[in-house]
Amino acid sequence: MVNLSGVRTGPLEVGERVTLIDPKGRRKSVVLREGAVWHTTKGAVSHDELIGGPEGVTVRSVGGTEYLVLRPLMSEYMVGMPREAAVIYPKDAAQIIMWADIFPGARVLEAGVGSGALSLALLRVIGPEGRLYSYERRQQFADVARRNVENFLSGEHPAWDLTVGDLAEVIADEPVDRAILDMLAPWECINTVGEQLIPGGVICCYVATTTQLGRVMDTFRAHGGFTEPTATETTVRDWHAEGLAIRPGHGTSAHTGFLVFSRRLAPGVSAPVRKRRPAPGAYGPDYQGPRPLNMPESR
Repeated sequence: MVNLSGVRTGPLEVGERVTLIDPKGRRKSVVLREGAVWHTTKGAVSHDELIGGPEGVTVRSVGGTEYLVLRPLMSEYMVGMPREAAVIYPKDAAQIIMWADIFPGARVLEAGVGSGALSLALLRVIGPEGRLYSYERRQQFADVARRNVENFLSGEHPAWDLTVGDLAEVIADEPVDRAILDMLAPWECINTVGEQLIPGGVICCYVATTTQLGRVMDTFRAHGGFTEPTATETTVRDWHAEGLAIRPGHGTSAHTGFLVFSRRLAPGVSAPVRKRRPAPGAYGPDYQGPRPLNMPESR
């Protein structure tokens, strides 16, 4: 049976994935099999000791080490699942869901599926009433993404359409409320996606470098049919707090990528010209976009 949220309750069952955590906080992901044994340097753990019992318990290996047993959260599954391509990490996926305003029932376009991490997060939010149109150029990436999503949900999600091919060639002629582009050159697809994005719809581009960041933002401005883009970067820093020993932890998650957001304007409407003065040299002689007010003509 398909579990559209991926959240399970009740006793642990055969075929479920659980996380075993040792006293040092090290984690091991295990799929429960009847009669199977998980072997460690600290002794073996029988799967049968866990099957049929609740999560949140401890199990002792033959060598005497105790392991905490929990079902993995989606964020843990996203970073630990098999991957053929890099994934969008939970910290960035959370920002995308909030600032792109993904909602239950939304029609979402996703270009660049990778290993399916963001697809999972989007499917959980839009639910069975929404629609996720995912596009991936490489068949091997799409295959891995499909397996990861179906393994987490225990089956196919009825709201997911995964298409292999170049976005500009295979994009469905369907209106979408939101669009997320996770690709090498998203600026090449902004015009194509803009034709399917409803007025007021949100588009988000995930890019890794400052060069890509600048190119994407200037493309939005040159297009003229989008609001002034905004760019963010998210850093998450762990903290250690034990008695009087309070300090930043060692698990800081720094730069993974930039998120660029903009909104689609109605057909025939152009974005207002920006009124702020640009920094000297901000625009080169080859720049073709709209000129901010007070911007001198290039010579």
